[in-house]
Amino acid sequence: MSSPSETRSEGLIGRTLATDVLHRLRDDIISCALKPGERLRFEALREIYGVSFSTLREALAQLASERLVVAEGQRGFIVAPISREDLLDLTDARVLVERECLRRAMEHGDSAWEAQILSAFHRLDRVEARMPASGSASSEWDARHFDFHESLVASAGSLTLSEIRKSLFERARRYRRLSAAVRQNPRAKRDEHRTLMEAVLSRDVAYAQDLLERHIRETSANVLAAISEEAPGQTAR
Repeated sequence: MSSPSETRSEGLIGRTLATDVLHRLRDDIISCALKPGERLRFEALREIYGVSFSTLREALAQLASERLVVAEGQRGFIVAPISREDLLDLTDARVLVERECLRRAMEHGDSAWEAQILSAFHRLDRVEARMPASGSASSEWDARHFDFHESLVASAGSLTLSEIRKSLFERARRYRRLSAAVRQNPRAKRDEHRTLMEAVLSRDVAYAQDLLERHIRETSANVLAAISEEAPGQTAR
């Protein structure tokens, strides 16, 4: 697994140093380079990310609002633990929000939206066609997968729902990445994405919503099956 912020020498990800360190911290948590339950010590983080204490505190406060880290009062911050209870609750919330966003997008989407979906699917499909038999996720697949799911709801027309959806999607990404690192049998998602795309473009709202819900819940079930009791930071509930 990658060490934290190993790509920081490649230049700023965000437009400012503050947004850059926020992006890097978020990516390191989602990729599990910073492990669930790990204590985030300011001295070590300052050395890794090359920023001030105040910039780190600002980034960690934002990540706490995203529930990717937990503030422990005077003791500082830890990476948010993982748990069965949290994943099930997260899955139910994602299903509610994703179904509504998809419904709105399918009702309002135009030909440009359809073209965006086709383009995003093509990029994802090309990556999945090259994936090894192990099915292990790469950073490229992660980015293309995010773009594809974003394209499906791009015409939903609600900034508030979009922000909620993205926050939930980011939290779910961490579970997927952890699952990919430990699972024995890869899940063939290439056909799922194609079927979902075709249903959305056909404007069959109920069918597309059900496919998307199944896609989310099956991912959650596979994560629960793949994460062992010894997974770092997991709490049994």
